[in-house]
Amino acid sequence: MYALITGASSGCGYEYARQLAAKGYDLLIVSNEEAIHEKAQLLRADFPVKVVSLVQDLGTQNAAKELYTYCQEQHLEVEVIINNAGVYHDRDFLQDSEAFNMLIFNLHMITPAMLIYYFAPDMAQRGKGYVLNMCSVTADIAVQRLGSYASTKAFLKNFSRSTYVELKDKGIIVTDITPGAINTGLYNIRPWATKLGLILGYIVQPEYLAKRALRGMFRGKAKVSVPCVWNAVLIALVALVPTCLLRLIRKTGLF
Repeated sequence: MYALITGASSGCGYEYARQLAAKGYDLLIVSNEEAIHEKAQLLRADFPVKVVSLVQDLGTQNAAKELYTYCQEQHLEVEVIINNAGVYHDRDFLQDSEAFNMLIFNLHMITPAMLIYYFAPDMAQRGKGYVLNMCSVTADIAVQRLGSYASTKAFLKNFSRSTYVELKDKGIIVTDITPGAINTGLYNIRPWATKLGLILGYIVQPEYLAKRALRGMFRGKAKVSVPCVWNAVLIALVALVPTCLLRLIRKTGLF
């Protein structure tokens, strides 16, 4: 059986691939970067499993159907889906390009949802399947410059919960993992801030995140959180901030 990991050329995606290979899963690793083929070679060298690498833009509207069709044509039976591929901008919605906005909406919402739509019936027929959706603590933080990113993660979080209830009796587990910052290149965090975040615990390493997420998913959990008191405090504080104060903060340029 294969584990399908999107965004697997670096960061969390590559770590998910390594840990799933260690569990004996054959791999289908997907990325829009040619580096995915080099990662496949490294995985083959380290683990006695089959590794199929595919370069595909998952930010298009038909990406999920194209990927499912590829698996059908190559006779790849997928038991695990890791919806990890993502992008991030700390920028106003209207300042981003049309292309980027379509990319983030497709990549964070359409493609993950439709991968479940296409692959879940096959999983249900076999009576077993797992889906892990990479959500975010920002799903609970509606503030300026995070409108697109946080809203797409809120969709994925809610969608994960509803499909967990819908599909569990069919033998399919849909789990969402809601981390804060992760030590990858996605967020463009400065080195000194990364070091401080790792010390304080509000930034975690991909290895830790992947291990915790996979353990929860295979145990059948609907939600896996990354324990961090700072994330909990941030969410609680933002929830208390009225919209008028957010507007004032914006006008002053503090955030």
